[in-house]
Amino acid sequence: MPTLLAPLELSADEQIEQVRLGRRRRTRRRVIAMSCLGALLLLLIAAMLMLGNTIYSPGDVLAVMFGQQVQGASFTVGTLRIPRAITAVLAGIAFGVAGATFQTMLRNPLASPDVIGITSGASAAAILSLIVLGWSHAATSALSLVAGILTALIIYLAARGGTSTGGRLILIGIGVGAMLDSVVSFLIVRANVYDVLVAARWLTGSLNGSRMDEVPTLGIAVAILVPIVLFLSRDLNTLELGDASATSLGVKVDRTRLLLVVAAVGLACFATATTGPIAFVSFLAGPIAARIVGPGTSVILPAALTGACLVLAADLVGQFAFGTKFPVGVITGILGAPYLLYLLVRTSRRGGSS
Repeated sequence: MPTLLAPLELSADEQIEQVRLGRRRRTRRRVIAMSCLGALLLLLIAAMLMLGNTIYSPGDVLAVMFGQQVQGASFTVGTLRIPRAITAVLAGIAFGVAGATFQTMLRNPLASPDVIGITSGASAAAILSLIVLGWSHAATSALSLVAGILTALIIYLAARGGTSTGGRLILIGIGVGAMLDSVVSFLIVRANVYDVLVAARWLTGSLNGSRMDEVPTLGIAVAILVPIVLFLSRDLNTLELGDASATSLGVKVDRTRLLLVVAAVGLACFATATTGPIAFVSFLAGPIAARIVGPGTSVILPAALTGACLVLAADLVGQFAFGTKFPVGVITGILGAPYLLYLLVRTSRRGGSS
């Protein structure tokens, strides 16, 4: 009994010191985790630029990056590998931030854009643009963004009301995503064989054929939308307490949620329009980042780094780990599917026991 009462006997100064100690520990863990993620990201980028059918030294890679002409490396590294690496990093950041934003806001690890159908809307629009309309990359990105936002709006409006909006939204999103996937299948069946090859990239999620002229659109979207989410990250964490608690703490719930949804949907749609729907990066980045940095801190920036690392690592595995080269979406799908099944089983058991 004295042991149980000991914490209550702390003086006010000692309690304050305990709180400060806890904050210092969380800050130290976050700094170490972010440093490790940053170092891993740099190592993966270096591996992406150096490895391939021909292996180039770090000196050759740096020379190409600074504009010098190096025989063989100027084309291989400058034209093929650098755009691929930049696209992988930007897409990973976009998917990671989008997934972590939805998962935090809806307080459910299943609530990522690829699970609730938002990226399916963007993918269907991209396939329509490429196969039927024959639009340019910029027009495809714009159409994908509009379609993703409309898909998110439809899902949100259909899920409003009731006592479990988050759960309803996820179930409705899965249904909407299934319908949109059927639209994609219909478009592919009606397309000619050459268009099917183009559509395959969008369906699997791939970095093959990444070009430097595709980078600016995604780069601008990341540069604008990620800071918006980071700026609202404190309010985003407060939303986890519920709308009533967040309102009492001074958060403008409706405006904050609207800005977060638009930013997250925009990130997911621009990334999907560039690389296709790389499976489960949005779904995995947030939970992995949360376990790395620990509780009590914002997961947005760690999720961005984790998403970039996931895409780069999966692409390297797809290129070099097997006898056949696989698109990055195949590898991330293999990684994410077991975790999705685990979450579904755990959620079902909790629902059945309540």
